[in-house]
Amino acid sequence: MRNLKLFERFKSTQIHAFSSQDSPSTSNNDSPRMKFFRHPKSNPKSISRSLLSHGFPTTELLEPPLDPYLKPIDLVESLSNLYRRIESSLDSETSMLYLELYAVLRSLGDAKLLRRCLINARSYACDVPCKVVLSAWLRFDRRAHELVGVESMDCNGFAIECPKTSLTHGDDLDLVNEHCSCSKVCEEEGFGSDGVKISLADEFLGLDEVSDFSFRVGLEKAKCVRSRIAALSRPFEAMLYGSFVESRTSEIDFSENGISVEAMVALNIYSRIKRVDLFRVETVFELLKLASKFCCDDLKSACEARLASSVTNLDKALTFVEIALEERTKLLLSACLQVFLRELPQSLHNPKVMRFFCCSEAKEQLSFLGSECLFLLYYFLSQVGMEEKLTTEPMLILLERTREFARANWQKALSLHQMGCVLFDRKDYKAAQFHFRLASSLGHVYSLAGVSRTEYKQGQRYSAYKLMTYIISNHKPQGWMYQERSLYNVGVEKLKDLATATELDPTLTFPYKYRAVMKFEQKQVKEAFEEVDRLIQFKLTPDSLELRAWLFLAIGDRESCLIDIRAVLCLEPNYVVFGGKMRDDLVEALTAQYTEVESEADCWVRLYERWSAVDDVGALAVVHQMLQNDPSKNFLRFRQSLLLLRLNCQGAAMRCLRMAWNLATSEAERLVYEGWLLYDMGYVDETLTKAEKAISIQRSFEAFFLKAYVLSDKNLGPDEISCIVPVLEEALKCPSDGLRKGQALNNLGSIYIDCGMLDQAETAYKNALEVKHTRAHQGLARVYFLKNQRKEACEEMTKLIEKACSKAAAYEKRSEYCEREKAKEDLDMATTLDPLRTYPYRYRAAVLMDDQRETEAVEELSKAIAFRPELQTLHLRAAFHEATGKLSLASQDCEAALCLDPDHTETLHLYSRSKDQTSSTETTILDLE
Repeated sequence: MRNLKLFERFKSTQIHAFSSQDSPSTSNNDSPRMKFFRHPKSNPKSISRSLLSHGFPTTELLEPPLDPYLKPIDLVESLSNLYRRIESSLDSETSMLYLELYAVLRSLGDAKLLRRCLINARSYACDVPCKVVLSAWLRFDRRAHELVGVESMDCNGFAIECPKTSLTHGDDLDLVNEHCSCSKVCEEEGFGSDGVKISLADEFLGLDEVSDFSFRVGLEKAKCVRSRIAALSRPFEAMLYGSFVESRTSEIDFSENGISVEAMVALNIYSRIKRVDLFRVETVFELLKLASKFCCDDLKSACEARLASSVTNLDKALTFVEIALEERTKLLLSACLQVFLRELPQSLHNPKVMRFFCCSEAKEQLSFLGSECLFLLYYFLSQVGMEEKLTTEPMLILLERTREFARANWQKALSLHQMGCVLFDRKDYKAAQFHFRLASSLGHVYSLAGVSRTEYKQGQRYSAYKLMTYIISNHKPQGWMYQERSLYNVGVEKLKDLATATELDPTLTFPYKYRAVMKFEQKQVKEAFEEVDRLIQFKLTPDSLELRAWLFLAIGDRESCLIDIRAVLCLEPNYVVFGGKMRDDLVEALTAQYTEVESEADCWVRLYERWSAVDDVGALAVVHQMLQNDPSKNFLRFRQSLLLLRLNCQGAAMRCLRMAWNLATSEAERLVYEGWLLYDMGYVDETLTKAEKAISIQRSFEAFFLKAYVLSDKNLGPDEISCIVPVLEEALKCPSDGLRKGQALNNLGSIYIDCGMLDQAETAYKNALEVKHTRAHQGLARVYFLKNQRKEACEEMTKLIEKACSKAAAYEKRSEYCEREKAKEDLDMATTLDPLRTYPYRYRAAVLMDDQRETEAVEELSKAIAFRPELQTLHLRAAFHEATGKLSLASQDCEAALCLDPDHTETLHLYSRSKDQTSSTETTILDLE
C-alpha cells in the first residue's frame, strides 16, 4: 500500500513525541494550503520532527462534536408515529409534518432522503410564503449542481422549484415531477417596460365609454366613470352613491390624499379593463396604497402580483420590502423574501439583508405571515447559517427567532438544542447548559449529552459521568451514550465505553480516532494505522484522512502523507490542512521530493495501478496531482467526480462535475456533464434526452456510456434491455482510455447476463480484466455461478479480494458462492471492514430464522437498525415479527420503512396484511367476550 509493503511501513523508527495544539504557529499566512504544492529548492532535514510540533493530535485534546440536530431515543418508533400522523393528517397539516420528518431524519445523513422530505413538504404547502421558503430550500439543497451563468431567480425547468410557481396560492401535488411551463422572458418584456408613462391625452387607451365625473389632483383632472369606480369597493360605492357630498358633485378633490394624477388616471383605466401591467412600477405603488386605503381588494391583489413579478434582484427586493411591510402585503413580501433566500448563502453576508432578518423590529413587522411560516423561514436561515459557520451573534439571533416562532415541542427542542451547540462552540458553557436543559425538558434526551459536556467543561467531571450513567441505565443504550461517557472516564473503563460505543454504533468516528491516537502514543504503530484504516474504509471524511496523514508524517512516510492530503483537498478544496498550524516552508519541504519528478506518463501508470488495486483514495490523489500539473485537462475532473461518487462523497462529486461543465470547451461535453447532474437529482428521462442530444452533436464514448447507464436504470423488461448492448458497443468503438473502456466492458457483461447471454458476458468480463478493470472479477464470478460452476465463482472472488485495497464488497459477494460456514466468515469480515453494509446482518438473521432461533434473528437485525434503519432491514424485521405473531411490532417496522420509501410495494402489502390480521384478532377477542 502506497508503494510500500504493509509491515515494512511500520518498521520506521521515526516515532516522535506528541505536542499540544497549543504550540504557537509562526505562519503569517492564513491559508497554508495555497502554497502546499510549490516546488521549493530547499529540503530541510528532520522535516517530520519539525512538522510534528505544529499541532499533532493528542488524546487529551480529542473529543467528538455535539450534533446540532434531533436524535430520537427510538428512531423507529418516532418514524412510525410520524407515518401514522402523516397518513391521517389534513392537507393543511401535512407540509409541516414532512418538515418534522426532515428534522428527525437529519441524523441519518442521507441527502436524497432529506431532499424527498423537502419536496413533499413543498408540494403540500398552500400558503405562498411557505412555498417560497421551501422552494428556496430545495434550490439551496442542490447548490452543488448549479452551473455558471445561472442566476438565482432563473427557473431550472422543474415546477416544484420555479420562483413563479411559488408565488401562486394552493398546493402543488401534481407538479412534483412536472416541467415548468413558465417563460424565461425578462420582467420588462413580460409586463411592459417600467419606462412607459401614461399620457393624459391618451388616458382611455381607445376605450370610448363616456366619463361622468372626475378626480382633481392639484390643477389636473382624471376623468372617470362613476359606476366603475364605485364597483371597486364598498368605501368608493358609499362615497359616490351614498349620502356624502361627493355623490352629488361632478368633480372630487383628491389633492390631500397623497396620490398623483397619473395614479388616478391609472385607477380609471383599471376600473375599465382590470389591468395594471401597463403602468410604471411607481404608479402601481401608488395604486397599492390607494387600494389599501379604500379597501379595493381586487385592485390590491392585482397590484401585489404586478409588483411581485418585478422583484427580480437583490436591490429591488431591498427597495420593495419596505413597502411590503408598510402595506402588509403578503405576496409582495414573499417575492422579496424569495430573492433573499434564493441568494443564500451569499445574502447572509449582506449587511442589509441580515439587518432585515435580525433587527429587533423584524418579529413585529413579519408577524402577519403567521408563526408557522416564520418558524419555517428562520429554521431554514439557521441551518444555512450553521453550515456557513456564521458569526456567533447573528447565528444566535436567527436561532432565537426560530425558538420564538416555534409551536410544537420538536420545534422548540430543536431550536434550543442548536442554540446550546452554538453557545458551546463559543465557550459560553453556562448559557449553553441552560439551553440544553430546556431542550431536554421537552423530551429531547440527546440534549443531556450537551448538559454533561458543559458540566465537564466547567470542571464538574464526576457530575457529567453520573448524568451519562443515569441516561444509560434509564434508556435503551445507544452508541452515543457510551461515547459521551467515555470522555469522563479514565483508563480501562474509558476503553470499555469506547468499545461498547463502537459495538452499538460502529459508524461513530470518535472511538476509532481516539484509539488510533492512543495506540500511536503508546508506540503501537501498526495497531494505530489499523484503527484509522478501518474508519476510512467505510467513512471517508477530510478529518479521518488528515489523521492518517499525520500518522504517515510521524513515521516519516511523506509520500503516503501527501497522497492522503491530496485526497483531502479533493473532498474539500478549502480545507485547512493540519488545522492551519504548519509553517509554509515546512509544508513546501514536505512536498518537494514528490512534486518535481513525475511526468504525465508516470501519473497515468500510477493511476492504472491504483485503479487496478481498487484503491479509490489513491486514484483520487493521482487525479488531483494530474490536474494540478495541467488544469486544462477537464476530462480529469469528470473522472474525479466518478471516483468521489464511488466513495459516497456526493457533494464533492457534484462540485467536480459542475466545475467540469463550467470549463467544458464543447457543447457535446457540456451536455454529458449536465446529464450526469440531472441523473444525480433523479431526472432520468431528462438525462436520457441530454445524452441523445450529445450523441447527435458528437459520437463520443462518454455520451454513449451515459445513455447506456441511464437506460439500464429505467427498469426495462427482458425484451427491452437488449437495446442497451448496441449502445455500449458504440461506446467501445469511440476513442477513450483503458480505464473507461474497462468500465464499459464491465457494464456490457452485466447487460449480457440480464439478457441470458452468459458466454458473451464471460467474454466481456475477461476483456475488461485484460485492461486491468479488477472489479470485473465480480461479474465473471456471477457468470460462473449462473453456469453452476460454484467453485470457479468462489475462486474468482478470491482473486478480487487478493488484489483490492477495498475488500468489504468482495467478501460480501463471495459469501453468495460459499458454503454456509465459509459464507458466515466472509460476511463477518465484511461487517468488520464496513459496518454500514446491512446485507450481512440480514443474511445472518435469515440463517438464525431458518434454525428457528427467532429471538436471535430479530436481535441481529436490531443491531443494524440501531445505527442504520434501512428499508430492507426494517422490512425483514417486520416479516419476522409477523411470522412470530407480533403484529403491532410488524406494523411499527412497516410504518418506519414507509417513511423511508412510501411506495415500496412489498412493505405496503406486509403492512396491509399486518393491520388486517390485527383487526381480525381484535374482532375475535370481542366476539369471545
